[in-house]
Amino acid sequence: MKKKITIRDIAKRANVSVATVSNVINNINKVSDETREKILKIIEELEYQPDFTARSLSNRKSNLIGIMLPLIEEDSNQSTLLRDNPFYSEFISGVEYEARKRGYDVLITGIAKNQSCKEWVDKRNLDGLIFLGIYPDILYQEMQKLNIPIVLIDSDKAHTYGFYNISIDDVLGGYIATKHLLSLGHTKIALATGSLEDSSVNYNRYIGYKKALQEHNIDVSDDLVFVDNISFDGGYKLGNEILKSNKNITAIFSVADIVAYGIMKCFHDNKIKIPDDYSIVGFDNLKVGEFVYPPLTTINQNIFQKGIVAVDTIINHIENEEVFNKNIELPIELVVKNSTKKVDI
Repeated sequence: MKKKITIRDIAKRANVSVATVSNVINNINKVSDETREKILKIIEELEYQPDFTARSLSNRKSNLIGIMLPLIEEDSNQSTLLRDNPFYSEFISGVEYEARKRGYDVLITGIAKNQSCKEWVDKRNLDGLIFLGIYPDILYQEMQKLNIPIVLIDSDKAHTYGFYNISIDDVLGGYIATKHLLSLGHTKIALATGSLEDSSVNYNRYIGYKKALQEHNIDVSDDLVFVDNISFDGGYKLGNEILKSNKNITAIFSVADIVAYGIMKCFHDNKIKIPDDYSIVGFDNLKVGEFVYPPLTTINQNIFQKGIVAVDTIINHIENEEVFNKNIELPIELVVKNSTKKVDI
């Protein structure tokens, strides 16, 4: 087994003190250029790898950013969350891409409603933290006691004070999606959503849906609002409910692409054609949508870029670079594909 190279081995080879080698490794400007070059050459020759745990303890900086995922279902865990909803994996890809580029690593955990985050943060000596989604009030109170930069993603506006917050205009997104269906002549438009009470994201997209209908003097009917989990399986169940509803529905706005995919699979299994029998609009423009047929008309939010912006915000704070805005709203747009068409007259 190859012996692990230590800082003492480098100091001995370079005939300098351990402190001098440490200054070079930590980029502290107390060493002559000639000595620095000599030490760096030996580090390369010996293939020395710094002990990041020891460095973390000594300088109180770990170069680690944590991501906390919301575990809403009682039996859910972070593995199934990442497996079942590509939104999270796409976001984390953006986080990991930017963190690696800037010399940081990423740790991921799931957190349930009754769990604490402080113990995990302290144990890992995290430099920054990213929270996705909605959490109970007690967790936000705990977060305020953490002395690290925290970025919230798609959180309830009531909880964003004092934190960095990255979001999109969900009301506008719901409005644009529904407006597109109205422009094609649809008037019986169903909403496929998760809980409106537990998620401000779902609720705001519902408000946008409602606003577009009201502008066209169309009554907003609770009978056209179908609620289940934000998942493929949830979408499949909603597809069955819509088919059984007998409400003369011709179009559907789904608050998430993953739900729309479940609806589309249900319709396919029942020999229902999209967009001939139903038009459908999703929300997210997930990368996995490239494998779905027909291609889904959707509201595009750049999820990968969301992850990049979250990391940049944290690292800029850590490195004392100016962060101009604590509330960052990213743009959205309608992407028209082949899942919507004009109503046949």
